Amino acid sequence: MLEFFKSKKQAHPAVDGSKPIADARYVVVDTELTGLNERKDSIISIGAVRMEGTRIEIGNPFHRLIKPESAFKPESVIIHGITPSDVVQQPNIDATLAEFLEFCDSDIVVGHCVSIDLFFLNRETKRMFGDSMHNPALDTYKVYEWLRKKVPTRACFSALPRDASLYEIAKCFSIAVRGAHNALIDAFITAQLLQRFMPVLIDTGVTCIGDLLKIGHPLEGGDTQKASSEISNF
Repeated sequence: MLEFFKSKKQAHPAVDGSKPIADARYVVVDTELTGLNERKDSIISIGAVRMEGTRIEIGNPFHRLIKPESAFKPESVIIHGITPSDVVQQPNIDATLAEFLEFCDSDIVVGHCVSIDLFFLNRETKRMFGDSMHNPALDTYKVYEWLRKKVPTRACFSALPRDASLYEIAKCFSIAVRGAHNALIDAFITAQLLQRFMPVLIDTGVTCIGDLLKIGHPLEGGDTQKASSEISNF
């Protein structure tokens, strides 16, 4: 697996900042965790869908349950509904991570408050391969905040959600929220949110990847406590 990661790292081209956002490839990701403790908690599920511009590739998703190294917390089970019996026969993260990295390839990794997901994914990637993921990353929450300030009177941005959670923002865009806190469903909801943002971004002059990545750059350092404080019921 180490050779696999090295080959992937070498194969990743530099991001072409001039590429139109409507032509770029994205992998929209969500993880479910045993909790948000950076030292003690771990991943129990990864869900992801690919996008090319505004087109969501719904026929080829990535969804895996993972047997965690950390103990389950009752409060986290209430949120995501995954129990120890659901994952006792599932592979651990070591058996899943290379497959996930291959799914991502060199595409832009997208998520809602994605620094949380990236922290836990990169912690395992560093442990296994000695380095972090090299994909550019985009936070839909940061993009939403930028657009809300840029076009505050535009439909879907004028009505303030109750909080900054994925589900509350999705409701503003008439995106159905069912099966919440399932990693694949949450990734699909996030993909639909990015899909809704695309034409508004282009209207405001954000047409190339370089500008979009600046607007939606995740919080630095995988600060899960700061990221989680920006949303509720995460």
